[in-house]
Amino acid sequence: MKAGRIHVGEGAPAVYAGLHRMSERSEKAALEAGIDRKAIELIKMRASQINGCAYCLDLHTRDALEIGETTGRLAVLSAWRETTRFTPEEEAMLELTEVVTRISEGPLSEADQERIVGVLGEERFAAAFWVATVINSYNRVAITSHYPVEPEG
Repeated sequence: MKAGRIHVGEGAPAVYAGLHRMSERSEKAALEAGIDRKAIELIKMRASQINGCAYCLDLHTRDALEIGETTGRLAVLSAWRETTRFTPEEEAMLELTEVVTRISEGPLSEADQERIVGVLGEERFAAAFWVATVINSYNRVAITSHYPVEPEG
């Protein structure tokens, strides 16, 4: 057995490929439901912040900046409730992402679900849920496998 962390994706490549397909499908569903690419990246980044996944934060910060997200919004993402920089739809998606990510704290209450669905609609609610679910899976793979985050430059 080699020293170091086991890369679980390499250990079960068919399962890892399935996760990639699920990611592609969840993003396609999100786009088709009217969720823009910036909001998709915000979902990924918020879950990754909560989970402490440096690899995914590094990757999705770069992706968000490449599609025009601002450093100001990214800088306050972890404190999104304290700002007015996010739209009501983005706030609803971020709240849903936090509930999905912190599942051990309990499910989304019926009242909160009704309120979030009232903002997003059922299709965008479901699509945002799946984007959040997939990034949580990727966070677990990257953290468990200890994906490296190389120095900048």
